[in-house]
Amino acid sequence: MRTASNEHAQNGHGLSAPPIELASSSLVWRRAIRALCALVAVSCWVAYMGGQTVPPAAQPQTVIVTGTFQPVPLEESDRSVNVYPLAHSSLLFGSLTDALSLDSSVQVQSRAPGGVQGDLSIRGGGPGQSLILIDGIRLSDAQSAHHDLDLPIPIDAVNHIEVLRGSGSTLYGSEAVAGVVNVVTDPNNEPEKLEMRLRAGYGNFSTNEESGFVAVRHDALSQRFSFERELSGGFRDDRDYRNLALASQSWVRTRLGLTRVFLSLLDRPFGADQFYGNFNSWERTKTWLAALSQDLGKNTRFSLGYRRHTDLYVLLRDNPAYYTNRHEDETWDAALRRHDFLRPSTKQQSVGVFYGAELLTDHVASNNLGVHSRKQAALYGSLDVRFWRRFSLTAGNRQEFYGDAGAIHSVWVPSVSGGFWLASRAKLRATVNRAFRLPNYTDLYYHDPANIGNPNLRPEHAMNYEGGLDVYPAEHWRGSVTVFSRHETDDIDYVRANSSAIWQALNFGRLTLTGVEASVEWAPSKEQKFDLQYTGLHGAEAALEGFQSKYVFNYPTQQAVFAWQAASSRGWIARVRAGVTDQYQRDAYFLLDAYAAWIRSPLHPYIRLTNLTNADYQPVYGVRMPGRAALVGVEWCVLCPHK
Repeated sequence: MRTASNEHAQNGHGLSAPPIELASSSLVWRRAIRALCALVAVSCWVAYMGGQTVPPAAQPQTVIVTGTFQPVPLEESDRSVNVYPLAHSSLLFGSLTDALSLDSSVQVQSRAPGGVQGDLSIRGGGPGQSLILIDGIRLSDAQSAHHDLDLPIPIDAVNHIEVLRGSGSTLYGSEAVAGVVNVVTDPNNEPEKLEMRLRAGYGNFSTNEESGFVAVRHDALSQRFSFERELSGGFRDDRDYRNLALASQSWVRTRLGLTRVFLSLLDRPFGADQFYGNFNSWERTKTWLAALSQDLGKNTRFSLGYRRHTDLYVLLRDNPAYYTNRHEDETWDAALRRHDFLRPSTKQQSVGVFYGAELLTDHVASNNLGVHSRKQAALYGSLDVRFWRRFSLTAGNRQEFYGDAGAIHSVWVPSVSGGFWLASRAKLRATVNRAFRLPNYTDLYYHDPANIGNPNLRPEHAMNYEGGLDVYPAEHWRGSVTVFSRHETDDIDYVRANSSAIWQALNFGRLTLTGVEASVEWAPSKEQKFDLQYTGLHGAEAALEGFQSKYVFNYPTQQAVFAWQAASSRGWIARVRAGVTDQYQRDAYFLLDAYAAWIRSPLHPYIRLTNLTNADYQPVYGVRMPGRAALVGVEWCVLCPHK
């Protein structure tokens, strides 16, 4: 079995930080369980006393577009997918990563609030094994997976987030090994008339934020401009940060179909003390995004995405000349997708073929990595058969081609999934698929005194098996259980022989991650929802012959999340998130966050309370996160639809 090291150097920039003492895991779990029970009771009491929210109404049907070749109702999906609405809820979320933290199979391994320099892990996947999309267009970074969460997307620009738990390479290609996050916008959610909102807040650690948007829909045109800015002095020296995001969204409906244009910018400088070792480092990243999606009739869609990212890294903030890296990478992604139904689609059945092509090219220029380029091309097809509320079957394959040192390589990525309704309130589902990940430029070419890349790395491969049961025991109730196993080969990680050796990128052995996901959801009305989720993971790895591994086993072995969100007819809205995380070979920690706002008048006061338990925790080893904090602010509804 593998030798697990307690020395986790971060991001390949330096040495590890000394460990800290945390509360025992068993004590944390006992406290968390008591707190969760108390929260459920309090939430129910508050909902009852607060005017019992809006009277129960028929729940709108949730339609998903992630992990499926066509939009389908959530209950008809053969995959494990969760949906987190954000429209009209921006006062209850500080960032997009707050929404991701509602999923027990997702861990945002943050080094600062708001997803600053965070790693995304789904079902225990390492950096680079989870893919991020906006409306189906890739956002992943070619230089390093540590920049995947540099998302130039203000929260006001988002309708909802969909999380596919499990492999998705047949549809999305490289990196969709452990899961996919799709940030979804929606032109149908735009106001009929002009709408404008501005907000500002101030909190602990000299944190201040300003954000807002203006949106309008007129005939066939919808337009939205949004921005957000957050500035913090940091909870300790060299942990300050600033986020500035600007975005423009345009939707135009013509006889040809819907045209979507998304333009955005993110500027993120931050102090990086202990991020990459025992250094007072500093870093600044910038991201530019341009995305176009064009319907070509009812059955065809063309998309084009361009992403540019720069990274300026200074090892010693007070002595930049000692060691500085400058990286710049850009990615172009073009795709053409089409579907045809073999027989007319009805309310009872649907039989269709889905096929398309994708072209991807990326380039990096760096004083450390050098200058490199890579091209990828793919063809894919799928047959999808559905007899609604009875059974479904999807079988597809993707053939990916990529260039490497003048040679052309290919990989095939098949998948099969199906579902069968045992009764009107119970459905079985199962999936078998293959996935892969190409090494990024940091894996291949990075070098410093403590880390060295490997230009001879091979792609990672994985086989994913999962089966699940979804039940709907009563109206407004939903339960789900999923068992999964992911078998990875040629994993890419930094390994070393002992603590005095340098970390080197290598392909190694086999890794098997087996786990279970369970959830219960109760939505007594369209304005209130309770959600309880649990994910457990177990990893088994082939022998490394005494070598130490740096990133692969940095995942939560257990994670439980309770979430409650409600809106009252008296004008208040609120959200609570309580979660306990038990990290591999580290002690568990319990986090409690609460958010509330009052929206009856044109001025909407709001408050965000984070880490109410004042937990001392480190999602990334050696990098402490802030303790208890509060932020209060007000939103001014300058021009709002009359409700």
